Amino acid sequence: MADTPAPPSSNRRSVGAWLWDWTKSIAVALVVWFMLRTFLVEAFSIPSSSMERTLLVGDFLFVNKALYGAEVPLVHKRLPAIREPVQGDILVFDSVEDEGLKVVKRLIGMPGDTLAMEGGQLYRNGLAVSEPYAIPAEPGLGTDPLQRARMRAWQLRHYAGKDTATYHPDVQDWGPIVVPADSFFMMGDNRGDSYDSRYWGFLPRRNVRGRPLVIYYSYDRASWKALPFFTAVRWPRLLSTPD
Repeated sequence: MADTPAPPSSNRRSVGAWLWDWTKSIAVALVVWFMLRTFLVEAFSIPSSSMERTLLVGDFLFVNKALYGAEVPLVHKRLPAIREPVQGDILVFDSVEDEGLKVVKRLIGMPGDTLAMEGGQLYRNGLAVSEPYAIPAEPGLGTDPLQRARMRAWQLRHYAGKDTATYHPDVQDWGPIVVPADSFFMMGDNRGDSYDSRYWGFLPRRNVRGRPLVIYYSYDRASWKALPFFTAVRWPRLLSTPD
């Protein structure tokens, strides 16, 4: 007995069910991806040398957004933080100057800390700070008069010295200044090539987005076109944790 072909309406229902199953699967995947990206982890890449040697140009990171309390979209409310940022944490945060730009630096000063720098040596609450992670700037490195005037303008409001009239800060000589409440002082580990709190001031706590969790990929951007793929990849950095 010959097989009876399925009626056209049955074929249409089968195709429709297949499309509906795929649509549901894609929708679920998108929702899961959105939830993970919003509340747990987000990818981030290092575009500059300001955090060398800790983070290199060509590093690709996953950022832990849940640690300090992820922001809920639209309502701009924060979920409870697992813990607050502490001294020495590497933070990913929203730039205080450029909307939409995310920046990574190290937390140097907490609210209430008195900070100063003399000849490139950092002092916190009157004590010299040991910074094995930092690359010191060249001795005598300074910045242009316009930048120094800008530094002086914002630092005077927080200056803890005696004579404000003669206070003229530079990138390696400034302070003492006091970190205000709900704010942080951020600096790049590469002290001679970092645009950080010395220039633009304190970072509001609300700007903090997360902390680097793991380097999932890294390559030598300067030489990858000239080198074989396996040579350009920085294999020892893969799956390492920046600190």
